[in-house]
Amino acid sequence: MDKGNVLEVRGLSKQYKKGVYASEKVTFDVRKGEIFALIGPNGAGKTTTIRMIATLLQATEGDAQVSGHSILTEPEKVRRCITYLPDEAGAYKTMKGIDYLRFMAELYAENKEEAEKYVATGREICELGDRLNDKIASYSRGMQRKLLLARAIMSRPDLAILDEPTSGLDIINALEIRRMIKKLAMDGMSFLLSSHNMLEIEYVSDRVGIIAGGHLLETGTPAELIGKYRADNLEDVFELVVMKKDMEG
Repeated sequence: MDKGNVLEVRGLSKQYKKGVYASEKVTFDVRKGEIFALIGPNGAGKTTTIRMIATLLQATEGDAQVSGHSILTEPEKVRRCITYLPDEAGAYKTMKGIDYLRFMAELYAENKEEAEKYVATGREICELGDRLNDKIASYSRGMQRKLLLARAIMSRPDLAILDEPTSGLDIINALEIRRMIKKLAMDGMSFLLSSHNMLEIEYVSDRVGIIAGGHLLETGTPAELIGKYRADNLEDVFELVVMKKDMEG
């Protein structure tokens, strides 16, 4: 495994029945401190791919390594290196925000001192201030998502896997989440995102992978892909890439 990579994915596939793939022969890398996004419409294979990497789905073919550990042969070691925040994630709404962070920190940490460090990091990341003393049931969707993101990354994983991280948020809350992710990446954390919002990903990601029909069709920086296809934005790039794939059969 290249020392500069946190994640290496090689020929990763998920076949549900003969000839029917949700994800087929996907290959890409994520470097240290990089934000890499898989973009494509719903049903493209994004979530299937990241769930295999997160060891929640068993791959049919291929493999992936996180910090040198195989998802097939060392899933427990992989889980110690990653965190995964699904689109549908929720929190215990009867708990106060701070109590939720403490509860989750105790699950992650090996001792009390480490748990307290995680909570302090979570408080800083979510930027909810005194609202952490309120019950989660009183939070807006944006506040809940900030809390969940803080929970997911307060242990400073090697790789944070976020499925549709700003789904359902208004513009202001989505901007805050994006800025939070970019700041953490600048501090050295690596991110694997999935999203169907290509204009959002154009802003937040260092590199992207365009996925459709379970196939990874292109990878590169947003600027590289926009230049290559002489497009105005990533949405236009995606349309051109898929059209090219369809024409080639």
